[in-house]
Amino acid sequence: MKLQLIEVYLPKKSMENFHQQLQDLSVVTHWHSDESEKYSLVRILVKASHSEEILNFLELNAEYNEEIKALLFNLQTYIPRIVEEKEQDEDTKDEPSPKAELIRASRHELYNVVHTSSEITYSFTWFLLLSAIVATVGIVKDSPAIVIGAMVIAPLIGPFTSAAFASVLGDFILMRQSVITSMYGLSIPLIIAAIFGFLFTLPANSQEFLSRTDIQIIDIAVALAAGAAGALSFIKRASEALVGVMVSVALLPPAIVLGMMVGAASWQNALTPLLLLLVNVNSIILSAILVFWLSGIKPVNWQEIKTANTSRKYSLIFVGVIILVLFTAIYLIKF
Repeated sequence: MKLQLIEVYLPKKSMENFHQQLQDLSVVTHWHSDESEKYSLVRILVKASHSEEILNFLELNAEYNEEIKALLFNLQTYIPRIVEEKEQDEDTKDEPSPKAELIRASRHELYNVVHTSSEITYSFTWFLLLSAIVATVGIVKDSPAIVIGAMVIAPLIGPFTSAAFASVLGDFILMRQSVITSMYGLSIPLIIAAIFGFLFTLPANSQEFLSRTDIQIIDIAVALAAGAAGALSFIKRASEALVGVMVSVALLPPAIVLGMMVGAASWQNALTPLLLLLVNVNSIILSAILVFWLSGIKPVNWQEIKTANTSRKYSLIFVGVIILVLFTAIYLIKF
């Protein structure tokens, strides 16, 4: 059982009311101490699956009392060890158990990670630059191992996940920043590959190159699965390294091949990798939006919920229509 500790700093005059409200929340235990003549500190031990409930409660209280401050910590262990009791009444043994919910990190934890992933930094730029060079070399040398190595270091999963997360919350500032970072993230491999395509002959004998000049309907399913896997790893706060490779498979090689063809002025042949890249981008975002929505990520403020519902609806419609148009284009090209 994963535990988290929430530290709340609040005025002493608010302690009595706070303790009464805390009784209605799902906590393991809690303690309080005096930090000063004016403020008290309340430490709340909770299961990780219940931390969002507490944080939402604190967020709503902070709207009316700016003096309330809260911190969240992940705990490695707790002594004495807490064992979950699974008691079941005799009368309910034959009843089906409720559908298990997806255990995820709290919205507040995820938002901090998303905000960081949406920013353009020096490390983000350098990783993209290096991965683009490595991927270009791998495609030219027809080496799947080198291409996979490039996708390991390509940090493309972050901004696309951030864009989907922002659309679910209706955070338009974060969404705009994520879209800008995503476009920046794709522009670097496109420019690197275009320079190569301008200076050298296209690697027409490379299978890694040729495989990105062919597009199939099944490529949409691959991109949808990649986006869903990336979103799941994000909300579970699992390692994104391996899942990031899967997302980069759908983004980096098509961008490299497209850049090479643009640099070589092979405009007619550039249509297929362009379609493949657009299909993959929109499919990844669509599946990520669906995963975030179905996992229950939403604001707590009524006005923000209304904005988030509108944002999510129009995002799904917009991305879905684009995928449908691209699906039609692929069908016409292939058949």
